[in-house]
Amino acid sequence: MSTGLIVLLAIVGIVVLVGIILAVWIWTQYNAFVRLRNSVDESYSTMDVYMKKRYDLIPNLVETVKGYAKHEKEALEGVMQARYSCMNATTPQERAKSENMLTDTLKSLFAVTENYPQLQANQNFMDLQQSLKTLEEEIATSRKYYNGCVKTYNIKRETFPSNLIAKWFKFTKRDLFEIVEQEKVAPKVQF
Repeated sequence: MSTGLIVLLAIVGIVVLVGIILAVWIWTQYNAFVRLRNSVDESYSTMDVYMKKRYDLIPNLVETVKGYAKHEKEALEGVMQARYSCMNATTPQERAKSENMLTDTLKSLFAVTENYPQLQANQNFMDLQQSLKTLEEEIATSRKYYNGCVKTYNIKRETFPSNLIAKWFKFTKRDLFEIVEQEKVAPKVQF
């Protein structure tokens, strides 16, 4: 064999080896993105299950309050409108916005119920209130998990060199499920 042929075979071998390494890298990066995207989708679905449970609980809560606080129609309607808005949200951004509105209306509903001692003593109301509290904790936990999955996905999507794979295969940015600013502010304590 001539040295020219040996050099040519060595170059072809190196090119093939680099091509195989590059193909394996693209394959593993793509699969990593698919796993992360599925984790984001799964965590959102988990959060969605808890939110739907809350939506199902709200009409019972409203009906219980309605029996005691008939003239608090505005607060009750606000809760039901916010619930409807949440149930019809189609994107995570719309859902987050409507969830924040629902949280605010529920706070106002519970503020109204403080004026009705008989309602506060009603076992059904107390059970519903406890169930709602438990669901709120589960939603908060699942939102934290969802946001962690989104953060991991977005970091991989934006860092080099995996950002090249993200662009080639159109892995789009995902948004965090954020709380409203007023909830982030620590309460002011005065003596």
